[in-house]
Amino acid sequence: MATSTATTTQTSAPNSTTTICFSKYLHSLSQTPHRLRKRMLATWTPDQELNQVRQRSGADMKRKLKWYDLIALGVGGMLGVGVFVTTGQVAFQTSGPSVFISYIIAGISALLSSLCYTEFSVQIPVAGGAFSYLRLTFGEFVGYFAGANILMEYVLSNAAVARNFTDYISSAFGENDPKTWRVKVDGLVEGYNMLDFPAVALILLLTLCLCHSTKESSLLNLVMTVFHVVFFGFIIIVGFCKGSTNNLVKPKGLAPYGVRGVLDGAAKVYLSYIGYDSVSTMAEEIQNPSKSLPIGIVGSVVITSVLYCLMALSLCLMVPYNEISENVAFSMAFRQIGWEWASNLVGAGASLGIVASLLVAMLGQARYLCVIGRARLVPSWLAKVHPSTGTPLNATLFLGLCTASIALFTDLEIVIDMISIGTLLVFYLVANALIYRRYVTISNNPPFQTLFFLFLLSSSAIGFSMSWKFKQQRWGLPLFGVSMITIIAFFNYTVPCLRHSTGWSMPFMPWPAALSIFLNVFLMATLKQFSFERFAVWACLITLFYLFYGVHSTYQAEEMGTGEDEVDPSSAVQQSKLDNIQVL
Repeated sequence: MATSTATTTQTSAPNSTTTICFSKYLHSLSQTPHRLRKRMLATWTPDQELNQVRQRSGADMKRKLKWYDLIALGVGGMLGVGVFVTTGQVAFQTSGPSVFISYIIAGISALLSSLCYTEFSVQIPVAGGAFSYLRLTFGEFVGYFAGANILMEYVLSNAAVARNFTDYISSAFGENDPKTWRVKVDGLVEGYNMLDFPAVALILLLTLCLCHSTKESSLLNLVMTVFHVVFFGFIIIVGFCKGSTNNLVKPKGLAPYGVRGVLDGAAKVYLSYIGYDSVSTMAEEIQNPSKSLPIGIVGSVVITSVLYCLMALSLCLMVPYNEISENVAFSMAFRQIGWEWASNLVGAGASLGIVASLLVAMLGQARYLCVIGRARLVPSWLAKVHPSTGTPLNATLFLGLCTASIALFTDLEIVIDMISIGTLLVFYLVANALIYRRYVTISNNPPFQTLFFLFLLSSSAIGFSMSWKFKQQRWGLPLFGVSMITIIAFFNYTVPCLRHSTGWSMPFMPWPAALSIFLNVFLMATLKQFSFERFAVWACLITLFYLFYGVHSTYQAEEMGTGEDEVDPSSAVQQSKLDNIQVL
């Protein structure tokens, strides 16, 4: 009888604990408006971010990287993504031979954004990148929203790039149809029915490599990037020697789709520049951040932009734009000029470049998620750094599995526009944050002046972009263009700006950051309506996650002082529940 009673008590204990936790969670939901007021605009100081928040990961990341590692990471991260994934598609469908001009425009915008990143990364050398910069400047929700979009951008682009790896590796083995390496499942929806097991295998292999060590992963990337740049040189030289300038003007001229096609192409190839912000997430693993970060970020963007333009130009010299392959453009181009052996070589070299870019991107995405976990906006176990490897092990494994799952099913065309809109939005927010931080936080000017300036600037940029999109060039472009220049000049003349006393800072403020804001808005406006619809769905989902989880978790950790480290629950079951829900 006593044994039966004890068994009943033990069985009911977990149920009782579950009921208590659920009732407390419902109580927390009833407090959502109050908690939103407390947490949405809550900011941290750089000192708190560098010390107090970083300690939540347990062990520190190991500082082993130098400036040349950063340049190699940035160049390696961008090269494989841009040239081999987007060039053929954009040249064939959107820009024609002028795709190299699209790369120039996107490169200028990326360079301006990279300068904004550089100032933040020098002053706040933490692994969170844009998430940390925006959380410190505009508050928790804006930082969370940007961080969630960055993670979406990384996961989707990595999945798309991994599938492109299958295209090129099959080309290296002489296959004309890349679909032969995929498995078609008739019961699935079109666009999700070609299962890509080589892409999944590549992602899982790189995930295990990144779990082991950052320095060894960096050395592997450095070796691959050196070979990759030499390989690029081979393609560029052959393209310029064997190509013909007639292919640039035939059959329909340099810009067969007009200026609009060139600009639309610039928005699509912006995917190519995702890799450079990965460099800023390495801030906690660099030996001399104030010196190495500016060289690494800006240097990698400049080098990559030059190579992109030359590669795109060499492709269009070899093959007329209307004969370019959308999937394996460079391999097919060599095949069309009769260099069959070189076609296989290009397939192998492109595959190597894609591996390098995936390695860097997956390195960056894990560090973003780790820092978001430190802020308690996602479960805190994702923030843990392994004490022996010095890597964010849980975040790396979790995102590796997510990326592999998407790469198994989803075609490149489905995600490319959504990747671009998320990237452009985050870069737009970082440029706004830099202006606000420089003029308000550092220069101690009243916030209203700067916020009003940012509102007018964004409104004028949207007006200019809509005038272009809906073909109101006669009155809309001059009106909004002159308005933007006037607004920036007036703000620059009337509102004083101080520079940082130490470290690198953006010169000629606010002009570079303001131009970055304009270009990001303009390129976003060129994207299709479907991209905005998908993005709106994603924005709703991440906002709901914040309302039902994030705000309560951070309120518990920051306002009530009962973060995970301080909680001492009376049972193991309760500990498990708190780890997953993290709200009281």
